[in-house]
Amino acid sequence: MFSKYPQQPHGGKLVNRVVPEDQLAGELEKAQSLPKIMVDQEAAITIEMIATGVLSPNEGFMNEADYKSVLYSGRLQNGLIWPTPLSFAPAGQRNSEVIKSLSVGSEVAIINEDKEPIAILEVQDIFKYNKEERAKCLFGTTDRNHPGVDAIFRRMGDISLGGPIRLLRRVNWGPFEKLRLEPKDTWHLFYEEKKYKSVGGFITGANPVHRGHEYIHKNALETIDGLLIQPLVEMAKREYTRNEFRILAYRAILDTYYPKGQVTLAPLRVTYIFAGPREAVLHVLIMKNYGCTHALIGRDHAGVGDYYDKYACHTIFDEFTPEELGIQVRLYHEVFYCTRCDSLATVKTCPHDERFRISISGTGIRELLRRGMMPPKEICRPESSRIAMQGIQPKGVDADGNSIYPVGKTIKGIFPFYLTATRLGGRYRYKPLDPAELTNRDLEAAMLDARQNADRIYAETYAEFCYVSDSNRDLQPQWVTDARELMAGQQHMVIQDLIEKVEGAPEKASDEFMYQDKAEAKRELEVAQELLNDIPRPLHAKQIQYRTWNPLPYYRYRGADKDVEEPETEADEPAEAAL
Repeated sequence: MFSKYPQQPHGGKLVNRVVPEDQLAGELEKAQSLPKIMVDQEAAITIEMIATGVLSPNEGFMNEADYKSVLYSGRLQNGLIWPTPLSFAPAGQRNSEVIKSLSVGSEVAIINEDKEPIAILEVQDIFKYNKEERAKCLFGTTDRNHPGVDAIFRRMGDISLGGPIRLLRRVNWGPFEKLRLEPKDTWHLFYEEKKYKSVGGFITGANPVHRGHEYIHKNALETIDGLLIQPLVEMAKREYTRNEFRILAYRAILDTYYPKGQVTLAPLRVTYIFAGPREAVLHVLIMKNYGCTHALIGRDHAGVGDYYDKYACHTIFDEFTPEELGIQVRLYHEVFYCTRCDSLATVKTCPHDERFRISISGTGIRELLRRGMMPPKEICRPESSRIAMQGIQPKGVDADGNSIYPVGKTIKGIFPFYLTATRLGGRYRYKPLDPAELTNRDLEAAMLDARQNADRIYAETYAEFCYVSDSNRDLQPQWVTDARELMAGQQHMVIQDLIEKVEGAPEKASDEFMYQDKAEAKRELEVAQELLNDIPRPLHAKQIQYRTWNPLPYYRYRGADKDVEEPETEADEPAEAAL
């Protein structure tokens, strides 16, 4: 099947472990009679990924030999690249008792938190593993402050089961179900329907879409036929932008700034591993399994704090040949906005120093949104920021005016000029500022400086006055009117999605950080409906005809009455009667 395509799945075959419809009733009945292991949603999603081919060539969870090979060498026993172990080590007392009753050759039903069977696992191996060893090899640290390390000790049991799985029930993707695309779908879309010769893949994390993303996307689209953008829609951190709003922001940006028909948006439900460079390799292989011929990797792909070198997710690809990866990896340096160049740039293309830069920091953008500030338009399109601000978690600051991160971290991350220069592009300070001593006033000052001096605020102020005041609408750029109409249309889109979300929201959320109950979902809907009223109305010529009138016939204004004769029409009365 794949021989006619310009790409092949990893390992040469696209795994399909989904039970066919005509066999499903029998397998569900069988599952009822098997020992049962309960898993959370993260595990259920991993099982679905395996079954639908996202993690090809894996057909289930790894046996001990493959587990150790992957852990130490980043390859399966057969030598095929695979960076992260796929383990099934259920935690919990009841699950532990079930595991003790199993032996090689057994089958066990995997059930979700609603006690519904979602898969059957054929047990081919049962083995203990060392959690510290796993953490050290996979993450390079055993520090419990690392979220991946913490997940090992918090979520995983002590015994792992290996063997192939058979999927009985997919996870419901809720608000993303309408956008669901599995590998079988994208291969057909790219190579049967669209007849692409090349496709670039881009997997993006918990941040709203910003112009660094856009820079990478459009750079790639200059030389490839299509682009697959896959925002991750699983929990990353407790502070993040709600996934629905990130997707809505992407839809708004793609509709407004990207070529029609060349970009496919498909949420990716994959459990965050926080494995830094190893996770970057995993994402590349996932893109390959979705049919992509190219993988687009930014500066800090899958990075976590300061645990990994700034460009570790780039240098790891030096360990593999292009032939064994089977996909072209394009690596991009950090993108920033240079006000001197008046464009987005990287250190590869821009000669100017930090005095002229507005940097792109996903963490910093989230902090600005949380503090109720629209990020500079140079690094985040307003269409993205406006929608993302509605979904930022948590919203606002605490009683002491503090946010998640120190304000100095936000300033250093987005406005590096402020620490060393008196203003954007200005002279150097006599003494650089200490980020630890900065306050919210400094953040406001840096923000206002960027707004005023990035492209001069007076030009925008003048443009706004002209938009409201020009009776001759031919002088006004149509994009202003279009933008206001677009905002209203997008907000209707947000409201419609939230209505669907409210209808499906539970009365009580199972996880107060990740999921919402109906009451909070309703509050988001109410805010969205109020926001619709806040959008300024577009102005068209017909709407403002009321502004133009004259109390006398127009010919009276051209000169002295004695020198001007009133034009006669059939409806006119004699001139004497008019005087």
